[in-house]
Amino acid sequence: MDVGTERTAVGIRDVVKRFGTFTALTGATLEIRDNEFFTLLGPSGCGKTTLLRMIAGFEDVTEGAIFLFGEEIEDLPPNKRPVNTVFQHYALFPHMTVAENIAFGMRMLKQPRAEIEARTLKMLGLVKLGDFAERKPHQLSGGQQQRVALARAMAPDPKVLLLDEPLSALDLKLRQAMRVELKQLQRETGITFVFVTHDQEEALTMSDRIAVMSAGEIQQTGTAHEIYEKPANRFVADFIGETNLIDVTIEQVDGKSCLCRLEGGTALEATAAETPMAGAKGHISIRPERLSLTEAEDGVGELAGTVYHTVYLGTDTQHLVRLDDGAEVIVRTQNAHHAAVDFNPGDRAALQVDAGAVRLLVT
Repeated sequence: MDVGTERTAVGIRDVVKRFGTFTALTGATLEIRDNEFFTLLGPSGCGKTTLLRMIAGFEDVTEGAIFLFGEEIEDLPPNKRPVNTVFQHYALFPHMTVAENIAFGMRMLKQPRAEIEARTLKMLGLVKLGDFAERKPHQLSGGQQQRVALARAMAPDPKVLLLDEPLSALDLKLRQAMRVELKQLQRETGITFVFVTHDQEEALTMSDRIAVMSAGEIQQTGTAHEIYEKPANRFVADFIGETNLIDVTIEQVDGKSCLCRLEGGTALEATAAETPMAGAKGHISIRPERLSLTEAEDGVGELAGTVYHTVYLGTDTQHLVRLDDGAEVIVRTQNAHHAAVDFNPGDRAALQVDAGAVRLLVT
């Protein structure tokens, strides 16, 4: 991985961060490309914000190296790095107008007045706040304040913009709307965005690529499709979206394809992240939407079981099924008008698995 070259916006090489005896980050290596919307995703305490703060220069690197466009920057102070940060709390200057807030960073850099005015005007248009230039922050909604914070951070034209859970203070509908706007802003400005979140949906909908983190380690890096459809391990499969994890024994192996047997005896074909060993134990991951229910008069099918609970979710219905093999699984069924069969608690059902939907996880 060429983490120290000019082709890479942010390069992280074997980075370790310790706070006393506590290790917050263990041997992190990443390549964040120029003009990319890259997300650090994981639960609270996984090290994602610590890594972001190290890129910004707010935390020292214990071991390893960090590069910005090929230049090693561990010893570079925050104000000398070509990055800006947008925090969860926007920290706007309450006594300044929207336009003055946006212009502040450029004034600190002593840019020419005409350039500051032109850039401020451009940023106001970009975040759709042209009519709010003379308002103070307390006269704005939460979403408008967030746009001002984004405009202020982008106005000096940083090479990299770091975003530390900037949507978490907004309500659900506004968060959903801002996801679209953030991605559009990134495309229009061409600035590399490094976004931190614990929200899987945010990561999946906005990111060009995602690094999933847990307990100070990077578990997997890839596109949203790769992370969701081909999780590298049990943590990633369980953390990203919803999945069914079933204990199996690996029987036959052909490269990364294998035959896995459930505890009750049913065998399923699966693909693995890495070549498995016959006879080993593991788990298979099957997404709920990759299963379908069909009638089973005698309960015989590829998988068979009994529906024991249903939850109506509007666009789809969640069926909880107890398999004859002993496992409990979730099946999501679209609520289409033409659906032929309606399954209720107590009904017997056969479960059909979509081709290629079974993922073997050995870790």
